[in-house]
Amino acid sequence: MLKDDNRKVMLDKFMKEHNYEESSLLEILHKAQDIYGFLGKNIFTYVANALQLPPSHVVGVATFYSFFKLKAPGEHVVTGCLGTACYVKAVDDIMTAIEQDFDVKRGGSTADSKLSLFITRCIGACAMAPNIIVDDEVIGKATKEIVLERVRLALEGGHRS
Repeated sequence: MLKDDNRKVMLDKFMKEHNYEESSLLEILHKAQDIYGFLGKNIFTYVANALQLPPSHVVGVATFYSFFKLKAPGEHVVTGCLGTACYVKAVDDIMTAIEQDFDVKRGGSTADSKLSLFITRCIGACAMAPNIIVDDEVIGKATKEIVLERVRLALEGGHRS
């Protein structure tokens, strides 16, 4: 069960606006992730009960789409675009450098939960490839040096803005 706080009230209101319809499941999961930052077991159970669906169905929908985060992200989030344009422009090399320099794996977080490293398929900025997002800031025409420095600055500066 989710804590009875303002976030739960916001999610309840959103589900009510969508008449607790199964056809609104994706929108509801998006809203839940916006509110909580990720989708955990408690959220799956709560949404499943509210929509009168089996929890396995809700989990199945969430795990089908790469957009959803199933674990709480770290304090700072780096996302690499692996769309075709970025991939051709060697974004994979930048991602590998981040993994090596900060001891983090794609899809995971550092042991201290300070940094998470995610991938996405396309951010729609192909002309600026390769693209890396550091704490919601898109770095176009990214290089290893620029990205590693930006991540170091984020980690030194504390919380994301």
